[in-house]
Amino acid sequence: MSKLSPKPQNPLWQTNKPERSSYYTYFLGQNMIYNMIAAYLTTYLVFKEIDPIKSGAIVMAVKVWDAVNDALFGVIFDKIKFKSGQKYIPWLKIACALTPAATIAIFVIPSAATETVKLIWFALAYIVWDTAYTICDVPAFGIITSMTSNVEERNTILSLKGITGGIGSALTTVLVTLFISEFINIGYGFTAVIVAIAAAATMFPICFKCQERNKTIDEEQFTVRRMLRYVISNKYLLVYYIGYIFYSGAQTYTALHLLTSYYIFGNSLISLITGTVAAVPQLIMALFVPKIIRKIDKTMLFRLSVIASIILSVLVVPTKSSLVLFIITYMLRSIPLGIIGVLSFTFTPDCAEYGQYTTGTEAKGITFAIQTFAVKLAAAISSSLGLFLLGIFKFKTSFDGVEVSTFADLEAINAISQQTQSALDGLWFTYNVVPIIGLVIALVIWNFYKLNDKDVQIMADYNVGNITREEAESQLSRKY
Repeated sequence: MSKLSPKPQNPLWQTNKPERSSYYTYFLGQNMIYNMIAAYLTTYLVFKEIDPIKSGAIVMAVKVWDAVNDALFGVIFDKIKFKSGQKYIPWLKIACALTPAATIAIFVIPSAATETVKLIWFALAYIVWDTAYTICDVPAFGIITSMTSNVEERNTILSLKGITGGIGSALTTVLVTLFISEFINIGYGFTAVIVAIAAAATMFPICFKCQERNKTIDEEQFTVRRMLRYVISNKYLLVYYIGYIFYSGAQTYTALHLLTSYYIFGNSLISLITGTVAAVPQLIMALFVPKIIRKIDKTMLFRLSVIASIILSVLVVPTKSSLVLFIITYMLRSIPLGIIGVLSFTFTPDCAEYGQYTTGTEAKGITFAIQTFAVKLAAAISSSLGLFLLGIFKFKTSFDGVEVSTFADLEAINAISQQTQSALDGLWFTYNVVPIIGLVIALVIWNFYKLNDKDVQIMADYNVGNITREEAESQLSRKY
C-alpha cells in the first residue's frame, strides 16, 4: 500500500476510504447510463415510429457482435500489459469518456429520417454503446480483486455500491420520466446529454483514487482457445450467469414501465410513484445485506429471496383494476428483488477465484467479460422481448403520421383510446407474467450453484500465495 494512503478504517481491510468512495460513485454514474438504456430505450424506439418487431430484431442482432466483443475484450484485457503496470485503470479512463458519448448517440436519431435510416442509425449507435459498456464494466468489477483479497471486504464493497448504484438508477428514473412526461415535454435528446454529463463526472474519480495492490500468482498470457476452455471448465460461472440471463432477460417490466403506467393507469408519472416505493426498501436492503451475509451464507439468502420474489410477483398480477393494490404489492415485491440486486454481482469474484483455484488460470478479464455479456444480453432480451410481444399483440406505435416524441404528444391525440383491449391486455401480460416465468427458470438453474463464502476465502488465500495447496485442500468443506 502506498505510504500516502490513509489507513483503512477496518484494520482487517486493505482498501482506504477515498478509493471505496470513488468505487461507489463510479457505479452511480454507470447505473445512470445503464438505466437510461434498460428502462427507456423501448419507449424511445416506440416514439420514433419504428416497427417494434424490426427494432427488436436489431437489438438481438447486435448481441451477435456482443458475443464476439465481450469474449474478444476478455482475451485482450488479460493479454495487454500497460507500461504503468496497471491492469484496470487505463481501461477505466477510456470507458469514462466513451460510454457517456455512445449513450448520447443512441438518443439523437433524426425524427425526420426514414424508418430505414432510423434503423441503421440505431444499429450503429447501439453497437458502439455495447462495445463501450464492455470496456466500462469488465475492469470496474475486476479491479475489486486487485483492491483487496479479503472476501468479506469484497462482499461489503460490492453490496454497498448497490446503494450508489440504486441512487444512480433513481436519479435517471426521476429525471427522464419527468422530462418526457405529458407535463414537462422536453424530450430524449436533451435528457440523454444531461444524464451522460452527470455520469461522466461521477465515474472519473475511480481513475485517480483506486489502487491495484494485490497481484495474483502465476499470471500468464493466454490464447483464445485456452480462454474458451477456461470458461467451459468454470462450471459455477456458467451456472450462475445462465440463470441470470433467464432472470434478468425476462424483466420486461423494466423496459415497459413507462408504457404500462400511461396506458394501464392513465399517467406516465405513476412510474415515479412505483419507482419510489420500490427504491426505498431496496436501498434499505443494500445497507443491511452486508451484515446479514456475515451470519447467513449469501447463496442461501439469494435463493430465499428468489422464492419470495416469485410469490410476491404472482400477487401483483390481479391488481390491474386497482392502482392502490398495484402499488402495495409492487412495493412488497421490491424487498426480495432488492436483495437479489445487491447480491447479483457478488458471485462473479467468487467464480473468478474458483476458476483460478481449479484450473491454475488467472483469467479475471474473461470472467468479468462473461458478467458484462450476461448483463447486456439480458437487457437486450428484456427490451427486444418486450418489443416483440408488443408487435405480436398489435400494440399501436404509429398514429397516422403524427410525430410522437413525449407523452404529451400521446395525450394530445388521445392515444390510449386508439389501443385495442387485446393490445392493452398483452402489455399487462408482458409486464407482469413474463418476469415470473424467468424467475422460476432461474431458480431451477441456480440450485446447481454450490460455492460458499468460506471456501471462496480459502481459494483466494491460496491464489495470492498466502497458503499452500495442501493447506487449502484440508480446509475446504468439499472437494472442488
